[in-house]
Amino acid sequence: MLSVEDLSISFGGLDALSGLSLEVTEREIFALIGPNGAGKSTVFNVVTGLYRPSRGRVTFRGDDLLALAPHEIARRGVGRTFQNTEVFRQLTAIDNVLVGRHAHLRSGVLRGAFGLASVRREEAEARELARRLLARLGLAEVADTEAGSLPLGYQKRLELARALAAEPRLLLLDEPAGGLNPTETQTLMKLIQRLRDESGLTLLLVEHDMELVMGISDRVAVLDYGRKIAEGKPREIAADPAVVEAYLGSGDGA
Repeated sequence: MLSVEDLSISFGGLDALSGLSLEVTEREIFALIGPNGAGKSTVFNVVTGLYRPSRGRVTFRGDDLLALAPHEIARRGVGRTFQNTEVFRQLTAIDNVLVGRHAHLRSGVLRGAFGLASVRREEAEARELARRLLARLGLAEVADTEAGSLPLGYQKRLELARALAAEPRLLLLDEPAGGLNPTETQTLMKLIQRLRDESGLTLLLVEHDMELVMGISDRVAVLDYGRKIAEGKPREIAADPAVVEAYLGSGDGA
């Protein structure tokens, strides 16, 4: 589904990624791990069109993503969440989800200004979809609550609901468990697995929580200073001496 080939990018003369290649297959949960500054979020920013690499190729279901703008990539079916929760704090939970649905609405500003029946019907359908997504993620009771007043765990799930509103085929999760307590992390793990199993989503995630990574990932790739130093099934990664030295054995989990 996603193919990254020989990807390289540098900032200020420092290599953020160097010759990175990986493939994510359909309905797979694929994790990227590594120390802070290893280049994990940079991969996400290249895939979603925010960064342009100096070398390499990125394709999604055969489409060259490097030739597309970020909004075009989103319409192709690539969604993402962010490391720092990016909810619209002054909007209600349901309105946050509706923002994520916007790219799929056919009615424009002009048609909306005339109050056409087709526009009203489309808006009603979008609002119903948003309520279903909130219910699916355990947020039905806070649909009309301002997002900024919600606990972090709720905001994380709300951001996920907003991403799902765009109906992605591939979802990129940037540190989804960051700041969550163990109970919230367990809930998130079950939710991610359910999204794959019930909706057929493919998920690429960056995460520091090793319990989550090892518990739900089909495959794991390890980055260190912008280079891939290992890739395999979770149990293989946990036993890899290079990974233990570079990351798992560092003792800081960062």
